[in-house]
Amino acid sequence: MKLLRTALALVAASCFTLAAAALPAVAADPTPAAPKKLFTMSDSRLKGSSGLAKSQKYERLYWTVSDAGETARVYGVDTEGDIKVTLRFKADVRDVEAVAVDREGTIYIADIGDNTKSRDMIEIYTIPEPGALEDAENVRYHRYDFTYPDGAHDAETLLVQPETNQLFIVTKAAKGAAIYATPATPSREGTNKLTKLAPAPTGIFTDGTFLPDGQRAVLRTSTEVATVAWGDTPTLAARAPLPAADGESVAEASADNAVLVGGGNSSSAVYQVQVPAKKAAASPPASSAPPKGSTTADAGAGAADKNHNLRWIIIGAALFALVITVLTFPPGRRERLDRMAENARLTGQSATPTRRRHSA
Repeated sequence: MKLLRTALALVAASCFTLAAAALPAVAADPTPAAPKKLFTMSDSRLKGSSGLAKSQKYERLYWTVSDAGETARVYGVDTEGDIKVTLRFKADVRDVEAVAVDREGTIYIADIGDNTKSRDMIEIYTIPEPGALEDAENVRYHRYDFTYPDGAHDAETLLVQPETNQLFIVTKAAKGAAIYATPATPSREGTNKLTKLAPAPTGIFTDGTFLPDGQRAVLRTSTEVATVAWGDTPTLAARAPLPAADGESVAEASADNAVLVGGGNSSSAVYQVQVPAKKAAASPPASSAPPKGSTTADAGAGAADKNHNLRWIIIGAALFALVITVLTFPPGRRERLDRMAENARLTGQSATPTRRRHSA
C-alpha cells in the first residue's frame, strides 16, 4: 500500500509539473533605478540651459546652449556644474533651443524656436569640438537653412542619428506635433526642405536625444521622459515621470541605459534617470508561434488544442490528488482489518470482530 501511495504521488507531481510548464511564464518587471542628482549648473554666465549634449572628445563634459536672447555661443560644462569653455561664433541667431553632438565630434546648434510661428526659415549651425578646452571668440561654423513643408512650427528638439548623422526635428505643440527629417546630406547652398516623417507622441517636447544603439530616442517634456522606438514610423514605447518640473534638456549619459535631464532656469539641477522601458508582457511558449505558411485560423485552432490539453492535464492531476487523499486520510477499512489480523496472530486471539452483548 505504501508503494502504491508513493507511485501515485509521483504521478500526480509529474502531472502538476507538466501543467505548470504549459502555463505561460510572466517576466517580472525590473525596478527602475531612482533618479540621481549629479550636479547644478549655477555659473552666472549661463542664464538658462535649453539643451544639453554629451561631448564625444572630452570625458565628463557636456555642451549646452541658452535661449535667453544671447549671441551665438556654446558652453562646455563639466560634471561639477562649472563652465570650462565658451565657444562663440559670429552668426545672427534668433531662438537657439537645442544642441547635439555626433560621433565625429561635430556640435550642432539648432536655431529652431518660433513661439509666434512666423519664421520663413530655421537654421542649424555646426562647429567642431575644439582641440583644447580654451575659450574662442570667432569659431568657424557652417550654416544650414531649412523650411517645413506645411508652414512654420515652433520646435525645441534636434535629434542626430548616431550611425548616419541624419537630422530630425520634433515640433513643440499641445496637438499636432510631428517629427520632421532633413535631407540625408543637407546642402549649405539654398534652402533644404524638411520631410514630415510621422506624428510625434503626445506631449510638449522640449528636447531629445538618440541612445547609442540608434534604435531608440528619448524625448522629454517639462514633467516626463519618453522612449521612442525608432524606425520608418517612430512609436512611443514607454514613459516615466521626472524628479523635477520645469526642465528643458535631455542628453546621453555615461551610464548604460540612462540619460541626463536638466532644468531650464538659472542654477539648473541635472539628474541621471533610467531610460523608460516597456513593461514585460506574458511570454508564450516558444512553440506557440504558428509555423511558416499557416493561417490565423490555424494558429487559433492550435491555441485551442493546447488549452484543451492543459485542461485535461490539470483535471488528471486533481483526480490523482483525490485518490491519494482517499487512500491515505483516514486509513481504509482493509488496512484496519489487516492490522486486526496481525494483532490476532501475535496474541493468539480470533481475528473475527465480535458483537458486544447487551445485558437484559
